[in-house]
Amino acid sequence: MKRHTQFILSNLFFILFSFGQPSVAQEKFPTVDGYKGIWFTLGQFSTYGDKYSGGLGTYTAKHIPLAIHAPEVNRTFFVYGGTRSESEKHLLCMIGMFDHETGMVSKPVIVHDKMGVDDPHDNPSLSLDSEGHIWVFVSGRGRKRMGFKYKSKEPYKIDAFDLISEEEMTYPQPKYIPEMGFLNLFTKYTGIRELYFETSAYGMNWSTDQKLVAIKRNGDDNSGHYQISGQSGNKIGFFCNWHPNGNVDLRTNLYYFQTTDFGETWTDVQGNKVSIPVVNLTSSGLVKEYFSQKRNVYLKDVNFDSEGNPIALYVEGIGHQPGPENGSRKWHVVHWNGNSWEDHVITESDQNYDMGSLWVAGDDWMVIGPTTDSPQDWGAGGEVEMWKSNDGGANWDKAKTLTRGSQRNHNYIRKVVDGQDPFYYFWADGNPNEFSKSQLYFGNSAGQVWVLPYEMEKEQVKPRRWRSGWFSSWF
Repeated sequence: MKRHTQFILSNLFFILFSFGQPSVAQEKFPTVDGYKGIWFTLGQFSTYGDKYSGGLGTYTAKHIPLAIHAPEVNRTFFVYGGTRSESEKHLLCMIGMFDHETGMVSKPVIVHDKMGVDDPHDNPSLSLDSEGHIWVFVSGRGRKRMGFKYKSKEPYKIDAFDLISEEEMTYPQPKYIPEMGFLNLFTKYTGIRELYFETSAYGMNWSTDQKLVAIKRNGDDNSGHYQISGQSGNKIGFFCNWHPNGNVDLRTNLYYFQTTDFGETWTDVQGNKVSIPVVNLTSSGLVKEYFSQKRNVYLKDVNFDSEGNPIALYVEGIGHQPGPENGSRKWHVVHWNGNSWEDHVITESDQNYDMGSLWVAGDDWMVIGPTTDSPQDWGAGGEVEMWKSNDGGANWDKAKTLTRGSQRNHNYIRKVVDGQDPFYYFWADGNPNEFSKSQLYFGNSAGQVWVLPYEMEKEQVKPRRWRSGWFSSWF
């Protein structure tokens, strides 16, 4: 009731405030003539290439979500890291729109120009409020580059935005709960990577940042964390790993925490309250211990079963450098079955930064990711495949190969929140071994793929189907 009252008062204040302001002519934001993804190299090379590189328009797994379907208008809105031309590495934080009624995509809009930055750590994430306003959360990079929040000037339109704030915010993961508001999970760089959250009833004024996790070992303050999160009704849950001595190349262990009351209290999966920030290495939130095995944990996606129990998709292996000396990387799903955590292996691939998404419908689970290593072996990404389980994640079979004969590796397959065919997920490609063109794609639940137009002469265009490395048929 308290949260509901705050929400109403905040909305009333905003409406009254807005009513008294002079009208201002709406300026449309600039567009780009086609969907051109950002290419990036981290520059941490070893025998078998860079730790990760390539087409990273839908990077990182910690920017959540990137796409939302709005049933009120039957459109999917999606954000990504783009650029203006094939020869450019200048990062633009972009938003696009797919109209399910017409089958057409609009020209992508530049929400924020990163002014010379080429790093997709600054990519945006997305949220949608109950009035249909589209919110774009542009990531910063620690304290070197600030993050930004934008709100669309009109509901369900992407042509103009208001800048709401500029602040320290990396890896934004906004969640919207009707009649409560926004809860945003994010990271701060304080010499290490620490997890925080903030709340807002309407998005205009935000709470102070509250630290969530800061695990210590033997009194050592030098740790760190990455997280991935999801939402099931009023429940917001996140999985995180742990960086011993703050070293991201030693990321290990798997933890889970959640809130069901808009961040007022946080608990483990069984509902036992935890004090924040969590500092205990063996907290009740520990899902799986990998530290003693010297194995790394790379977080990919979060989902929930029909009872609201959390599930994580993650990849684990023995080292951070690419190449055969560190063996294969195992793709896992870990699931709270109501009594205990169950962990199952799906398949293997050759890179820690191969990334896909997880869908759950009863006992039918699906993972789509770049689990075939070619065309650029040992580089991040590969050919995209669909894996299915009909027994709640215990056993998996390859159901379909979505891409074949590609020139460039595909990576970071991102699901759409409340996704509807044919725009059920999307991703980008790129050559991890050298600077290349990066195209963007989307697919449906049956594994059919379309390519987003790289060049656009019109304001709206129908994407073309993609089969075995070449274009065929109109949508």
